[in-house]
Amino acid sequence: MNEVLEKIQKIGIVPVVVLNDAKDAAPLAKALCDGGLPCAEVTFRTDAAEESIRIMAEQFPNMLVGAGTVLTTDQVDRAVAAGAKFIVSPGLNPKIVRYCVEKNIPITPGTTNPSDIEQAIECGLEVVKFFPAEPAGGVSMIKAMAAPYVGIKFMPTGGINAKNLEDYLSFDKIICCGGSWMVKGELVNNGEFDKIRELTAEARKLVDSIRK
Repeated sequence: MNEVLEKIQKIGIVPVVVLNDAKDAAPLAKALCDGGLPCAEVTFRTDAAEESIRIMAEQFPNMLVGAGTVLTTDQVDRAVAAGAKFIVSPGLNPKIVRYCVEKNIPITPGTTNPSDIEQAIECGLEVVKFFPAEPAGGVSMIKAMAAPYVGIKFMPTGGINAKNLEDYLSFDKIICCGGSWMVKGELVNNGEFDKIRELTAEARKLVDSIRK
């Protein structure tokens, strides 16, 4: 497992962020860092994503900033140029995965079934995203898939929250979970960064209690 993914494993949760305005990037990054989760997957669903990644990476150099919902190699290039340290995609596009692997860019593509896992192995990956986690079968599905693929670890995202986080993080094949409950869009859009910091701190304590 590469250094970036090892750092993500130590953090335990990757906050999945949707930013509609780049002005929110710095205060959000500060709230996450102050709350104990110095990491963010900024999704490429909005026009503000690229600039938001740049702001976070420049102003918070110790923060692990990545790009999510990456669907093209052009988006990979733009995200990395802006300062993204890792790439996340909702599905497994072999072209994008190989592009990242060739450039030594950490990528965790989305998977939901054994065929996806085998494509990931073929591309040389050791860690994959499991998405959408809850609708696709949750922890029981991950455990079923982990059994034959002993060298693969997972980063489940989708439907994970404070109530079911322990179910996921207590399984040793899961390195971390993606989640958005501490960075909900309405909190960001309303500028409620103190609340985000508070929820982030609660999430940090929860990870620590699970992994004690």
